[in-house]
Amino acid sequence: MSSSPNSLLPPAPDPESSSAIAAAENNAPDTATTAGDSRPEEPICSTTTTATATTTSSSSSPSDGAEDPRPDIHISWPPDGQLSSEWVHRLISTFDWSSRNVAPSQFDSVLPVPAFDALVLAASKLLHKEPNCISIGGLSPDSTVVVVGDVHGQLHDVLLLFREAGFPSENRYFVFNGDYVDRGAWGLETFLVLLAWKVFMPHRVFLLRGNHESKYCTSVYGFEKEVLAKYGDKGKHAYRKCLGCFEGLPLASIIAGHVYTAHGGLFRGNPAIPTLPKRSKRKKNRKVNLHQETNTLVLGSLDELAKARRSVLDPPWEGQNLIPGDVLWSDPTMKLGLSPNKERGIGLLWGPDCTESFLKRFQLKLIIRSHEGPDAREKRPGLGKMDEGYTIDHVTESGKLITLFSAPDYPQFQATEERYKNKGAYIVLKPPNFDEPEFHSFDAVTPRPQVNPYYDFEDVIDSDEDLDLASMANND
Repeated sequence: MSSSPNSLLPPAPDPESSSAIAAAENNAPDTATTAGDSRPEEPICSTTTTATATTTSSSSSPSDGAEDPRPDIHISWPPDGQLSSEWVHRLISTFDWSSRNVAPSQFDSVLPVPAFDALVLAASKLLHKEPNCISIGGLSPDSTVVVVGDVHGQLHDVLLLFREAGFPSENRYFVFNGDYVDRGAWGLETFLVLLAWKVFMPHRVFLLRGNHESKYCTSVYGFEKEVLAKYGDKGKHAYRKCLGCFEGLPLASIIAGHVYTAHGGLFRGNPAIPTLPKRSKRKKNRKVNLHQETNTLVLGSLDELAKARRSVLDPPWEGQNLIPGDVLWSDPTMKLGLSPNKERGIGLLWGPDCTESFLKRFQLKLIIRSHEGPDAREKRPGLGKMDEGYTIDHVTESGKLITLFSAPDYPQFQATEERYKNKGAYIVLKPPNFDEPEFHSFDAVTPRPQVNPYYDFEDVIDSDEDLDLASMANND
C-alpha cells in the first residue's frame, strides 16, 4: 500500500447502528481501587522517528511527504448518544493526528472527560451483558471473521491492520483476543477506538479480555501511568472507569460452532468442594481435612466456563474461581498433560493431548489463542518463534492450536539494541465452515512518533517473569 499511515478509508455507509444508548451521565460512585497520586513525567511527542523503531513497511509513509492537515481535534459525544461510521472514523483520524502533534498532557483537549465517560459507559453496558463465552453464529455465505491477537497500545499498527483487513461492516466481523493496553504508548487511544467500534457495531465487533486488562498488569506495564499523564487531575477517575470496563470483557468466543478463541487458552475444571462430615457430639473439636481430595487437574467444560465469575480485576490463582485466571494466563507446551504454569505463577500448561481432547469433546476444529509475543517465545522450547506473528503449536487428529500475535516490532520499548523485528498477524476465517485459518502478516508502521515509555521497560523486560502474587491479591 502506498497510502500514508494517517490516511483512512472513506467512511463506509452506516451498516448497523448501536442499540439506543443514550448519552448518559455516569453519576455512580467509583468503586474500583484508587490509583496512586503521583503523575509521571510527561513523555515527549513529536514527529521524529524513534531510535529503536527499525522495522519498515511500504505502507508506512506518505508518498508525497506532505504533512497531514490539522483536524478539528475536539471530539464530543453525539447529543443523541448514537454513534455513526463518520464519528468513529473521525475519532480514529483525530487520535492518529494527535499522537504525532499533541503532547500527552493535552489529551483532554482531544477527547474531553465527558465524551470519554459517555463512550466507556456505553461500551461497559454492552460488555457486561455479554456471556463469558460469546457464540458468534448466523454467519452468511458472504461473511468473513477477522481474529486479532495482542496489540499492546500500538495504535498505528492497529490502524494499519484495519486498512489491510477492512473496517468492521455488516459482513465483516472482528474478534479481538485481548491485551489492548500496556507496553505501547497509545493504549488509551487503542482501547477507546475499539470501544467505539463495539458501541457502533455491537453484533459485529467482539472484544475479549486479556491478562493485561487487569489492575496488577496495568500498574506494572504502563497503562495506569499513561492514563494519569493524559488526563491529569482527572486521571484517577479515567483509570477507574477503564478498570470497570475491563471487568465486563468476555473471556472467550465460539465462532460458527467450530473455532474457540481466548487470550490464554484452555482451563481446568472447577475443583470439587469436599463434603464435610457430620460433627460427632462426643468430639466437638474434631478436625476436618479440607484437602482430603486429590488435586488432579482436569480440563474444564464450556458449561463451567459459562458459570465462572469474570468480574474480578485480578483473577485468583487459588480457590474455587480459577477459570478466569486459566483462560487469561495459560500457555501450550509440547509436553503431554495438564500442569500448573509455574513460570508465570498462574494458569496452566497444556499439551497436544489436551488440545485434542478439548477439540473432540466440543466438536471444534480450531483453537486460536494469543498471549505470547516474541519475548515470551524465546523461553519456550519446542514451540515456534513469533517472527511472522503466528505459530501453529499443535496439530492433532481433530484440528489445530494456533497462537496469534498482532503487535509487530514488539515491544515498542526494548532494553536490548537488537530488536525482534517480528511481524504482526491477523487471521481471516471464511465460509463455508469458518475453520480454515487464512494468515495475514504485516510489518510495523514506521516512523513511530517519538514518545517516552510509561513504565520501566529495562527492569520489566518480558511477561514471563514471576508474578508478585501478593500484590495481585491486594489489588483485587
